[in-house]
Amino acid sequence: MPEDPIAQGEIAALTRRFEDVTAKTDREFGIVKSDLTALRLQVGNLDQKVGNLDAKVSDLAGEVRGLSERMDRNQAQIVELLTRLVGRDPDAG
Repeated sequence: MPEDPIAQGEIAALTRRFEDVTAKTDREFGIVKSDLTALRLQVGNLDQKVGNLDAKVSDLAGEVRGLSERMDRNQAQIVELLTRLVGRDPDAG
């Protein structure tokens, strides 16, 4: 059976289209793979930064608690001193 030139032309065109699409798909897959790698690195960096931020927030919370305790002590001392002054003659020295 002789080869049909029209059929051969269609097969060649379909083969070229398939190869073009395959090449494009490979390029796009490479781009997606590269983007995914970059995203993984960024997520890793964000995880590290969040971990550091958690530690800093905990430290800051401890400092705030310490300052609050000092303020409470100072306020108690002020109240105690004012209580001692109540009823005293201000000119008595």
